[in-house]
Amino acid sequence: MLSGLRRRLLVMLLLPLVALALVNAWFDYRSADNVALQQDKRLAALVPLLADSLIGEGLRRTDPPVLLMAPVLEAFFNDRPGFAGFALTDADGKLMLGEAWLADIAPTTPEAVFHSEEHAGVTWRIVQQRQQTVVGEVVVTIADGSDPRQQWARSIVLKVLLPNLVLIAAAAFAVGWAVERALKPLLDLKDAVERRSPRDLSALDETGSPEEVRPLVRSLNRLFGLVNAQAESQRRFVADAAHQLRTPLAGLQSQVEAWAQAASSASADGMLSLRTEQVHKLRGATRRTTQLANQLLALSRADARTMQAQPMQRVDLKSLCETILESHLDAASAKGIDLGLDTQAVTVMGHEWLLRELLSNLVDNAVKYTPEGGTVTIRCAALDGRVLLEVEDDGPGVPEAERGRVLERFYRVQGTKGEGNGLGLAIAQEIARVHHSQLELQAGAAGHGLRVRVVL
Repeated sequence: MLSGLRRRLLVMLLLPLVALALVNAWFDYRSADNVALQQDKRLAALVPLLADSLIGEGLRRTDPPVLLMAPVLEAFFNDRPGFAGFALTDADGKLMLGEAWLADIAPTTPEAVFHSEEHAGVTWRIVQQRQQTVVGEVVVTIADGSDPRQQWARSIVLKVLLPNLVLIAAAAFAVGWAVERALKPLLDLKDAVERRSPRDLSALDETGSPEEVRPLVRSLNRLFGLVNAQAESQRRFVADAAHQLRTPLAGLQSQVEAWAQAASSASADGMLSLRTEQVHKLRGATRRTTQLANQLLALSRADARTMQAQPMQRVDLKSLCETILESHLDAASAKGIDLGLDTQAVTVMGHEWLLRELLSNLVDNAVKYTPEGGTVTIRCAALDGRVLLEVEDDGPGVPEAERGRVLERFYRVQGTKGEGNGLGLAIAQEIARVHHSQLELQAGAAGHGLRVRVVL
């Protein structure tokens, strides 16, 4: 858009300059043409004067006629040394006086005849006319090598076109610079919008824009406000719904857990076994629903826009890793999984509860999808001035083609066994964005399994 606008401005400003240059050249040509017409009239006026300058033949008939030029003729020929000449020929075309190269074919009419001719590298303007003189009918020829039309043709490049081209080039540079400076606020606005995160819907600075651009900035701010209000409404709805569901779901889960324990301790007849299986299915569904509500609430609270105003604090990652290991140790032991630590004493600036949620989701996924007897390792270490936080397992892993999609909300790889809602990695990715990072999914150390890394 800006490139097209810049091009249109340049064309609209430079086209009048080009038109003016062409008009200037045309006026120069018309001026030279008018001068040339005046020169033709002057040459035509000199013809009878040259004819009247013949005063008679010499002492012998073989002698050439005597020529006594008028002062006007002498001034004409003296002012143009080497660029003026004449010839007097009789009716048969025999040269009587003057330049031999001008003794050309005589005109057939009594009117003056004009033409241009190239001779000795000079373009001459030549006039010929029959005149009656004291020695009879004579053809008078006068040549002028200073024809203004020819001078204009020779000097058009140096005196007309070249200065105009230089003027147009200088004007193009000046106009380009002026257009660039004039469009700089638009370029700054474009850069400001392009640098923004898709989640940054804060208002643009209206005072920093010129008056002509402010309506556009106001329209963008109004659009940002509407989109932000709609997104905020959706976030509030998800958070409120998840929060309201937590209490009844907790009560329902406790009742189902108690019922499941009671059913398991009862006698194992056929009917009771069937009921016990149904209770266990109900317990699994209740656990998944409770986990979904908790994850939705965590996802809403972890949104990058809602965390921008909250200050970060120094977080001890080693202590955080130890806490997460303790909370997931029972689940790992139940499956015979070796859940271990590989940590260094490192700290980062961040939101502790969000980082705890991130690491908890990663470890929960690793324990959930790693088969019995597997290994899950939690790591934190310093790496080139940054801090590395990762969880590695030797489970089935994620195909490389699916690694981008598993970060999407509610997406699960087809054929995946185990319970899950497809929100764990999405929540971890959202928390990583809050900390100006992202999840990196790689294969495990032995080429299988999954390693999820966050560089802070």
